[in-house]
Amino acid sequence: MHDLLHTLSKPWPWYIAGPLIGLIVPLLLLLGNRSFGISSTLRHICAVCFPGNIPFFRYNWRQELWNLFFIAGIVLGGILAAGLFDSHEPVKINEALQSELATYGVSDTFGIVPRDLFTWHNLITRKGFILVVVGGFLVGFGTRYADGCTSGHAITGLSNLQWPSLVATLCFMAGGILVANFILPYILQL
Repeated sequence: MHDLLHTLSKPWPWYIAGPLIGLIVPLLLLLGNRSFGISSTLRHICAVCFPGNIPFFRYNWRQELWNLFFIAGIVLGGILAAGLFDSHEPVKINEALQSELATYGVSDTFGIVPRDLFTWHNLITRKGFILVVVGGFLVGFGTRYADGCTSGHAITGLSNLQWPSLVATLCFMAGGILVANFILPYILQL
């Protein structure tokens, strides 16, 4: 049991984790004729919680109940991973990236999310507002506009050979490269 917990507390290499994630798509299609996606779950939750006369939320959400259980499993898995399988070791970040972030005043890179940027105190600053509120709005808008999130298009759409998913994935990647290299450094200097 100790060996299993030790194995689960360490990051898995890409050549194991990637194929496992990729196999979810054909398994869902073959076993249940279901399409893998996360961002559509928000629509299902809204349809359950806010029934009304909004046409976008008037559909049979009960047919997608499995997706709500899937999301509950993701939340439970996150809680288990944080509680039981946490190795308490710092996340390994490339030294060149740590040095670049330090030039912008971001020195706390213990976790994936730097505490120098994402705290309640920083939310009321101009930099924090842009990163959290404006960034969150743009992610939500882009997900709705593209009719799916990055991983939904890149994993499900591309595996189904859907042309719109290829276009969306290329746009997501181009936008990410543009923001990471040109816009984020400007925001971090605020």
